[in-house]
Amino acid sequence: MKSLSQQIEPQLIKKVKKLTNPRIAPLEGEWHKSISQEYNIFKKFSDDKIINIFKTIAQHPKLMKNWFPFFSYILNISRLPKRDMEIAILRIGWLCQSEYEWAQHAISAKNIGFTDEDLQRITKGSDAEGWSEFEQTLIRAVDELHTNAFISDDTWKVLSEKYDNKKLMDLIFTVGQYNLISMFLNSIGVQIEEGKKGFPE
Repeated sequence: MKSLSQQIEPQLIKKVKKLTNPRIAPLEGEWHKSISQEYNIFKKFSDDKIINIFKTIAQHPKLMKNWFPFFSYILNISRLPKRDMEIAILRIGWLCQSEYEWAQHAISAKNIGFTDEDLQRITKGSDAEGWSEFEQTLIRAVDELHTNAFISDDTWKVLSEKYDNKKLMDLIFTVGQYNLISMFLNSIGVQIEEGKKGFPE
């Protein structure tokens, strides 16, 4: 019997249309100066260059300002181990076929020690060789949330052997946050910045 990972991969990849031009253009100009002190995201994640996702969300300032605290919590305050977080983010990005999300977080993952082989393994799912038992379960949890909006009892039991209740909740909200971001990136057609790589071959 095929695993959940093997069952869901082909149908998801077929459903996503790639936009070669954005439906909503990134906002240019000096708009960021009015919020850069309060929301110090730009220097932290963009090396002083504001990336396209932020320039696009900036077309809706109220949305951006209200969304940012949650986004910042997930990346900066969440109690998930950084490796686990990046596995979860990259896996949901792959399942949603959000190449922009993948391009950004592949860099973040490599900055904490991920290899090209690790990234390739994420695309293959929990059945790929090289995962620890817990990492296999983590990937299954992401797959289950994406497919069923529910973590199964068996998966929850293994996760709870390592994660306390707060980490379990952080995992669910992390996957939900990046599922939402994937919807935004794909539907708007946010384009990958020059010099960044999308999905592995």
